[in-house]
Amino acid sequence: MDKSTPDDPKGLIYEAYRIEGITKSECRSIFLDWALSLSGDKDTHASMRNLLQIHGQDAGHPMSEVLAEGLHSIATPRRRGGWRSRPRD
Repeated sequence: MDKSTPDDPKGLIYEAYRIEGITKSECRSIFLDWALSLSGDKDTHASMRNLLQIHGQDAGHPMSEVLAEGLHSIATPRRRGGWRSRPRD
């Protein structure tokens, strides 16, 4: 049975919630792999909220903590560079 979804293309978050005794450190590593597996046009915050809604009933689970931290600490990327960053003569 395939557990992948558009918000969890590899099923990593699904599997993390099913690993008994998983640590927060292991969840962070899985979270990083999950984040790298998302397509570039995917809204990461929306995906994290959806995954918490689906899997995060156990607020004490390390993956729930990691996802919640991600929602609060990941800033929306801003464009850098362009004409404003170039030296003026």
